[in-house]
Amino acid sequence: MGKKRIVKQEGQRPNKSLKDRALSRAPKKKIVKGKLFIQATYNNTLLTLSDDNGNVIMSSSSGAIGFRGAKKGTPYAAAKVGELLGEKASIMGLKEVDVIVKGVGSGRESAIRSFISHGVTLARLQDTTPVPHNGVRPRKPRRV
Repeated sequence: MGKKRIVKQEGQRPNKSLKDRALSRAPKKKIVKGKLFIQATYNNTLLTLSDDNGNVIMSSSSGAIGFRGAKKGTPYAAAKVGELLGEKASIMGLKEVDVIVKGVGSGRESAIRSFISHGVTLARLQDTTPVPHNGVRPRKPRRV
């Protein structure tokens, strides 16, 4: 029928070629202060870096690095995404960042810690996780 494709299963390591490709595409624009948006869901962690005006400069996620399935939502995967964006930010000359966290996933803290470990100062930390005040109207009782 054709050639069979052999897929090598890696443990819980990110795909190195995807990480190298992401680092090579670091923008040349120099910024000093920016905003880091972290959306941590149960299934994935998305990080977006923007300038002070809100213009997106770069973004990445656990799935984009090479994690698949349930491993995308882990703190380890979020830390790897934070490291990647931290490296890119340090190349760009970012000094200070405001962090805005949204969501209840397990990668919230680890993403922040790994991003800041690359020499970026944390100016402000804000949590914008939506909290329902009363929720939706409950269903009517079932009559048997």
